[in-house]
Amino acid sequence: MTVKECYEAMGADYEDVLGRLRKEERIQKFVLKLLNDKSYELLINSMEAGEMNEAFRAAHTLKGVCQNLSITTLYHSSAKLADRLRDGQEYGADVEPLLEQVKKDYTLAMECIRKLA
Repeated sequence: MTVKECYEAMGADYEDVLGRLRKEERIQKFVLKLLNDKSYELLINSMEAGEMNEAFRAAHTLKGVCQNLSITTLYHSSAKLADRLRDGQEYGADVEPLLEQVKKDYTLAMECIRKLA
């Protein structure tokens, strides 16, 4: 799988990231680092523990990483979740669908990145 194919498969903006990072090798280098990033794991663990401030920080970090790498689908879902968790808001019924969307988008992105690796 090429970097461009990986981006297409995970619903990301290859042209945008190429414009920013300039070389496919550089894009691949940074995208592969996501396999070791702990933001998603921290998000899930914090949500399970009801630690909303920590969950917000993890969602916000994931959002930022995805924005910088133009992983747009995961960026949008993590941004919605981060906005909802801002200011330590209590866990409500509206959080679950947002979290489920992040899980779905993250799973797809990681599957594509593993194929790239």
